[in-house]
Amino acid sequence: MILHGNQRGGSKNLAVHLMKDENERVEIHDVRGFISQDVMGALTESYALSRATKCKQHLYSLSLNPPKGKDVSDIDFVEAVELVEQRLGLSKQPRIIVFHEKYGSDGELRKHAHAVWSRIDTQRMKAVQLSYTKRKLQDVSRELYIRHGWRMPHGFINKHYRDPKNFSLAEWQQAKRQGKDPKVLKAMFQERWSMSDSRAGFSHALEEQGFILARGGKRGFVAVDYKGEVYSISRWVGVKAKAVREKLGEPDNLPNVEEAHAKAAAMTANRLQELRDLQNQKVERFKTVFAKRRVTLAAKKLKDQERLKILQRQRQAREDTIRRERIRRGLIGFLDRLTGRRRKMELLNSQELEYALQRDLEERTSISETYQQQDHQLGAQDQDKQQNIQITDHELHRDITWLRRTADLDQAQYQNDNADKKQNRNRGDPEPEM
Repeated sequence: MILHGNQRGGSKNLAVHLMKDENERVEIHDVRGFISQDVMGALTESYALSRATKCKQHLYSLSLNPPKGKDVSDIDFVEAVELVEQRLGLSKQPRIIVFHEKYGSDGELRKHAHAVWSRIDTQRMKAVQLSYTKRKLQDVSRELYIRHGWRMPHGFINKHYRDPKNFSLAEWQQAKRQGKDPKVLKAMFQERWSMSDSRAGFSHALEEQGFILARGGKRGFVAVDYKGEVYSISRWVGVKAKAVREKLGEPDNLPNVEEAHAKAAAMTANRLQELRDLQNQKVERFKTVFAKRRVTLAAKKLKDQERLKILQRQRQAREDTIRRERIRRGLIGFLDRLTGRRRKMELLNSQELEYALQRDLEERTSISETYQQQDHQLGAQDQDKQQNIQITDHELHRDITWLRRTADLDQAQYQNDNADKKQNRNRGDPEPEM
């Protein structure tokens, strides 16, 4: 059932829309919590209450449209409305339910419903806070499709499950650490069930999740994962075994649990091998990128050293000029010798030159140390990356080996069991002659 809701004001316009004559039939099914028992009066009451608050969107309007060609009873509509108001926290709020029937473009008479709640809590005189309404409505809609056995539109399929067979390396590692969340797993089974209209479709949908549809003894239809865990379709989908058989038929020609386990393990191993190959490709790309970074760093170091060399030469020339100008010539220079000024200037020049040489050396050393530190950091990053890659590759190799060995053992066990059954039949006593 498609659910569309929004917070709004405009109570008069909404009342006019709900009571439009363009519908073949308009039925006010329920008016709850209002003094007035007609739509216009009830929504006017909500507006009057909202005037005592700061709330402008004092109404929550919901439309309920069943799937095309599906006959939905009044009780089903009311149950859907009550489920929505429970999830949104509107169970105690005044409410209106109106049924509409009108002909569609295909000439078919279709029925849908509208529900409107007043958001004003009269005890606190505040509007009920509504959060994440779109997501909650989608969850309720998905639940209604499952409950009524309707085929779920593709747009309702959870994005998390759209193409999960192509799980990433990070998802595989997280799944190994955390295990499977039963709620998420149950939702996956229900969505796969709702989106499929045949056994072939359901089987394919499960394989996209890494599960193999199999026959499971008294439980009928089961799903098996790469670990060999067996999941009852009836229990995890939430429908009766009879409904499962009606949709899927008989499980006689399906693989047994051992065969399904082998297939699921092999399928998962193949995906892990793909991930391992991709990982190796990333390693080669990383080596190329790392080598380029080292070359770029070396070029930048050389460029900075050349720039510093030029700056130091220019500065040395300026400072040499200043020091030469301090040593005066001629008669003034003779007087400087007599007064001792020349000696002081020569000592100052010597001190400044020593300082300048030490300063220039420290600047050159600083550049070298800076780039040496950056190069060391690059090397450390490379080492950490290589170590992580080796650990991941070892884990993938171990998982792939275990899965393939599991698949081979299960397949061998299945073949041995079949051989034993055939041998036992051959050893049976011949039927007595008549």
